[in-house]
This record gives sequence, C-alpha cells and structure tokens, in this order.
Amino acid sequence: MTDSSRPSDHYDSTAARPVEDTITQPRLGPVGYLRFFWRQLTSMKTALFLLLLLAIAAIPGSLVPQVSSDPNGVIQFKANNPTIAPVLDTLQVFTTYSSVWFSAIYLLLFVSLIGCVIPRTKHHFDALRARPPKTPANLQRLEGFTTQASPADADVAIAAGQKLLKRQGYRTALYTVNGSPTVSAERGYLRETGNLVFHSALIGVLVAVGLGGGFGYTGQRVVVEGYALSNSLASYDSFNPGRFFTDAALEPYSIGLDSFVPTYDDDLTSSSLGQVLDYTANVTATLGGGEPQEGTIKVNEPLAIGGTSVYLLGNGYAPVVTVRDSDGTVVFSQPTAFLPQDANLFSLGIIKIPDGLKEQIGIRALFYPTAVLTDLGTIASSYPDLVNPQLTMEVYTGDLGLDNGQGTNAYALDTDSLTQIAGRTADSPTIKLGLGDSIDLPNGLGSIELTEIPRFVSLDVHHDPAQGWVLVFAILVLAGLVTSLFIPRRRMWITAVTAADGSVSLEYAGLARGDDPGLTAAVSEIAGKHVDQLGLKVES
Repeated sequence: MTDSSRPSDHYDSTAARPVEDTITQPRLGPVGYLRFFWRQLTSMKTALFLLLLLAIAAIPGSLVPQVSSDPNGVIQFKANNPTIAPVLDTLQVFTTYSSVWFSAIYLLLFVSLIGCVIPRTKHHFDALRARPPKTPANLQRLEGFTTQASPADADVAIAAGQKLLKRQGYRTALYTVNGSPTVSAERGYLRETGNLVFHSALIGVLVAVGLGGGFGYTGQRVVVEGYALSNSLASYDSFNPGRFFTDAALEPYSIGLDSFVPTYDDDLTSSSLGQVLDYTANVTATLGGGEPQEGTIKVNEPLAIGGTSVYLLGNGYAPVVTVRDSDGTVVFSQPTAFLPQDANLFSLGIIKIPDGLKEQIGIRALFYPTAVLTDLGTIASSYPDLVNPQLTMEVYTGDLGLDNGQGTNAYALDTDSLTQIAGRTADSPTIKLGLGDSIDLPNGLGSIELTEIPRFVSLDVHHDPAQGWVLVFAILVLAGLVTSLFIPRRRMWITAVTAADGSVSLEYAGLARGDDPGLTAAVSEIAGKHVDQLGLKVES
C-alpha cells in the first residue's frame, strides 16, 4: 500500500528500500533462549502458577497414606487395593512429598520466587532513595483535581503545603514547573515492602521446610500397656530419617504406656452406640537421666519431649497368647498387636512361634471384643469395648521362612509352604478361646491359652528442627500480605500558579498505583487542611 502523504523516495517505501536493507528478525541463539526462559520462569505469573500447582500436587498426600507418617496404613491400602496400588507406587504417590515430581515443582517455585524477589528488591531500594517524581504540567487530568484561590505568596503557600504533606507521612520534593513552584509528595512504600516481605517469607518457608525435612525424622512404634518406647533406632517399628539425619539427633528418652482409656458412647438408645468420644493414653516419660514425669497423649494433643512431638495415631488390642509344649513348659507368652478391621475393633493378628515346639507353628487369629453370633451363623463384634471377648485361630505348621535371612511382614502369614492343622480345611476345628480359656493343640504339640487382653497404641514420633522457623515465616507471610493489600501507594501534588494580574491559585491532585477508592477524599482532605493552615475560607 502506498502512503500518499510521503514522497515516493521515502525510506519506508518498498521501491526506495535497498534489497540488502530488508528487515529480518534477529536469531536469539543459545544465550538468547536461556534469557527468554529465565524471564518466563521468574515472572510473577509463573510463580503464582507454580504455587497453585504445588498446592494441587500436595492433594494426593492427604488422600493416600504416606510411608513417612503411616507405613502400616500404606501396607493396608496396598492389601485392600491390589489393582491400583502398583500404579500409585510407580507414580510415587505413597511418598508424595519426596517424589521426583513434587520436588521438581518445589525447586522451580523456589528458583522462580528468588528470581522475582531479587530484582524487585533492588528496584524498591532504588525507589526509596530516589526523589518523588516531578509534578505533571497538567494536574487537571489527575484524580481528585481541585483548585483554590490563595492570597498568600506562591512560595509561602508551597512551603506550608510541604510541611503539611511531611506531617502526613509523605516524602516531598520541591520543583518548578512552567515557572510555578510546586511540591511533589509520595508515600505508601510500605506496600511494596510488604509485598517483598510476603515473597521473601514464602522463600523462607520453602527453605525451612526443606531443611526441616533434611535434618528431621519420623518414627512409628506400637506400644502395649506396660511396655515403653525408647528414642533409639532399634526401638522403632519403622523409621524415616531425613537426608542429613545423624544418630546424634536422637535425644535419649523413654515413654512408658501406663494405660489406654477409650471413651465410647454407651447409650443403648442412641444411634451412635459404640462411637468414640475420647482417647487418652496415660504415659510416664523420662528424659535422659531425669525424673519420670506423668503425662497424657490425646488425638491432636501430642506429647512434647526431647525436641520431638509424640502423636497418637491409632489403637487396638494386643491379646497375650500363652503357648506351652507337651510338658507344660511355656515357649511363647507375649502380647501381639492385632490390626483393627472395623469401628467395632474386629481385629486380625498373626502369631509366629519358630522355636520351643516339635514344629514351627503359625497362627492366623481373629479377635472380637464383643462377640455376637449373626443370622448367618458367623461371629462378629458388636461393640469396641471388652464385653464378651473371643479369639478364633487357624493353626499352621511348617517352615515359617524366618531362618532364610530375609525380612518378613509381621502382619502377614504366607501359607503356601504350611499345613493347616486347625481350621476350616483341617481335621481339627478352628480354635475358639475366651479370656482365661486354654485348649490343647492338635498333634500333641502342647496347649494354647488366652491369658490377657491389654490395649496398644500406635505412636508417631516427629522431629522437625525448623518447625519454629516455619511458624515465624508463616506469620511474616500473613503480615506482608495484609500490608500489601491495605496500605495504598499514593502521589500528591500542590502547585501554586501565579496569574498575569498577580493572583495566586492553588491546584491539588493525586495519583495512585492500582485501585485506591479513597484517593479523591485524600486529595480533598489535604486541600482542606492546607486551606485552614493558610487561613483561607473554603469555597463551597
């Protein structure tokens, strides 16, 4: 297309432009692409997107049991969901917070926030040292513009206005625009400071969480009434150390479980019969060589000791089964934690006795705290407390696989190489025991007795050395956010214009960075106070 307003030989004319001067887009090259991707990564939009993505990525960790906090729950989940469990395991869902994909989002967010904060901090410090901007030549285009005749000298009026603005917390500077004296003022730098504090505190939270996870640890232990947990590696059933964990982080202490007291709804007319009202674990804690101290652990009320927090995760029954050989000698007598299967604490337990009898025996047992006979002729538990306890057992003999040097699951019994001697597929029926009952084992192996039924609790010991720092940074995040949202960034100008006849008029106007509904009122307030200071009468 030809522009008739330009001569034919103008440089922009295609006919006049030399072929060698044809415009071509520059190639970025490796450095240019790196700069482009860095700017994209460190943009505020990317940081907000990564923050949202991190929150979404954390959701699986709250929906699926985690190895770090509930390893038994992971085992149970895999047993109940054999189809989807391998897929989730491959995707590292059971270790969400240490997975490759979660760590990648975490690190990208960390880098993005640093890339955002550093240049903005430099820019903010430069703005703090700089003078307020020069007054615009035409204040009438700005917010809240108002004018007032002034009998005072222009310089006197501007000097008074500068003092007024300083008392209002503004930084001021005097200028001369079109021959008229003017004062330029600005305040609200704390808004950007709060914004920087918010983003810096987010980085602090990420660093604290990362270091806390690296130097911290979590451990789980099942403790039966009358037994104790000691804070040592050998004492834990499962232990998940951080990357930088050392044995020196384990401060010596012990926690003995004196009693576990559950409170159930026992109103026979209530639809919530048997529902849990409260759990209380009464413990005796001993730190180092100090005096024993009594305490309690409740749900959401952990015990703080030795730099750790001890939480109550679960509970159940640990029946004491006593096994004697054919001569009456006790070969096994200890509590065994049974895994609850429902709200009425119908529980499953595995007992393995490798020594003391003529053959190794394994027992798959079911425990019913309040046994009742159903319409189908099966046994069920109708209440979680011990009203009519009953233990049923299927007994197997053979090689338990405990002598091959490989670890086995204490809550599972592999019956492939075992022979059932009491149970549904054996000549002898399933063994049924009440509290204090004893019965002979088949094949003259000896006898078995249900001696006692104590309770057990599952304790989670959590050590996070950065927990206090996370709290501090979280408070700073909130404080920075509130500051950046509620402190307005404003610029204010007062100009004294002298007319040809020597009269002086005062012009007031303001400008805000972002939305500021109160700016017009603020300009009017400044104008009113300035007028009062000069002893003028405000025009209606």
